[in-house]
Amino acid sequence: MQNNTLNICASILTIAALFVSTNAQAQYTFKSLVDLEHTSVKDQCRTGTCWSYSTSSFFESEAARITGNVVDISEMATVRYTYPLKAETYLRYHGKHQFSPGSLCHDVTNAAEGWGLCPQEAYTGLKGGATKHDHGAMDEELQKAVEAILKNRENGVLDPSWKDEIASILDSHIGSLPIKFEYNGKSFTPESFRDFLGIVPSNYINLSSFTHHPFGEEFILEVPDNFSQGMFFNLPIDDLQRAVEAAVVNGYSVAWDADVSEKGFSFKYGMAILPAEGEEDKMWKEVVKEEKVTQASRQVGFDNQTTTDDHLMHIVGLATDQTGEKYFVIKNSWGTNNKYGGKQYISMAYFRAKTISVLVHKDAVSRMLK
Repeated sequence: MQNNTLNICASILTIAALFVSTNAQAQYTFKSLVDLEHTSVKDQCRTGTCWSYSTSSFFESEAARITGNVVDISEMATVRYTYPLKAETYLRYHGKHQFSPGSLCHDVTNAAEGWGLCPQEAYTGLKGGATKHDHGAMDEELQKAVEAILKNRENGVLDPSWKDEIASILDSHIGSLPIKFEYNGKSFTPESFRDFLGIVPSNYINLSSFTHHPFGEEFILEVPDNFSQGMFFNLPIDDLQRAVEAAVVNGYSVAWDADVSEKGFSFKYGMAILPAEGEEDKMWKEVVKEEKVTQASRQVGFDNQTTTDDHLMHIVGLATDQTGEKYFVIKNSWGTNNKYGGKQYISMAYFRAKTISVLVHKDAVSRMLK
């Protein structure tokens, strides 16, 4: 009898929890203003390669916009090209540099320039019958390898065969890069496939917004994953927000690097909001008032490191909620298991406060660069 009572109580609580969850999500309703062409949502699984997933997705949308070619670009081909470069940087800095799976959008652009692109079917990065990516063992082996290479220098001389050792580890886990491949009955190299898609790497620019560097100039963004010392054009946050919104309205998607460690960033609820002081407890229960984000408040977050470089995503649309407030629609790389099939609605307050940088076609923001 006691078990039955407990079961009934548990059922009631479950129903109540479901009601609260549904009710909480129902507080926000969205109307699409712009829905740009994009490929399906992917899952980076157990890897630190959001930078490749987001920017590959961005280039997929760019290819569709420029040439009409809709293709699933291999994220892992870019990873395979980039990891040896990360190892080289680590060794050149005598180990006084980050060596991790993380990178930024421009590292995919650099890969497209230095090697090219290929379709998913030509390079999956999966071996041994695996169906999901898990880079834990590979990342650990690579870390141990670069540390050992430095430690075992003979008479202070670095053995040039380290490149073969890193390549061997990568090949054993995710495979060697293809030189040629077939796609839709035609033969391509990575370079010719990039050109087939209409991707010209020099046509893209990184934008950011921080006051510790002059506006209207480029600077090297000081985040650990910027291993390749990429340059970012600095704009006031008002201009950056207008530039991204205008790009989306005019048919250009945008790759987005942001802090996702905030409580207001919820994959479960498919949103990212920045509740004002005193509104936090209302979050996911009702529509909340959001912070008024200024250039100064945004800079404080970056300076005190409460705003961190966490995750890269792909802006593919624009929407409004029931109050008329605008949101960017992003495609994440954490699978499809949320209310919006893997997408999220990012409030303008959250975007203004927590954006690290964006990557966009220069034509979409040309007026801002003058």
